[in-house]
Amino acid sequence: MTLSDRRPAPAAGQPLTDAEAETEARLIIRHALQQEQAPTAYRDDTPLPVTGTALPVPQPGRPPMSQQATDASTLMLAGGATTMMVSLSAAGLMYFSQFADPVACAIVLGAPTALVLAVGRLVARSRTTAPPVIHQHYTGTVHQDQRSISTTTRGVIANTKNQTPR
Repeated sequence: MTLSDRRPAPAAGQPLTDAEAETEARLIIRHALQQEQAPTAYRDDTPLPVTGTALPVPQPGRPPMSQQATDASTLMLAGGATTMMVSLSAAGLMYFSQFADPVACAIVLGAPTALVLAVGRLVARSRTTAPPVIHQHYTGTVHQDQRSISTTTRGVIANTKNQTPR
């Protein structure tokens, strides 16, 4: 029995009997539940196409390197910039003072550099310990889930939407 199967409403001013009121209430509740049970999402579990055999194309900018090589090149660039600043300040000091002793300037400006290098070497030696080896043993069937979630946050009042790609 649906809402369209109901008997016509009584004339204005006539109350419903208890049985009619109960039937009417059940129809309204059933109709509301049918609307709520409509599917709200669909997940397509068909496998994604495999990646082709073409080689990756280098992008403009820094050439592709490992993370360790990238860190080392950044460190070299920063060290070069620091050395240049120290050298230019020493040269400016000697030129503008016209009586600064080059040996005294080398000692004063070279001492902090030597100290930084020594501290850096100590830190590097303390970091050479190997990370702990972790062995994980599984029994039974192992299922590896390779889904990814894309997160988008926008607006002054942040509204985050997590979506799995289809």
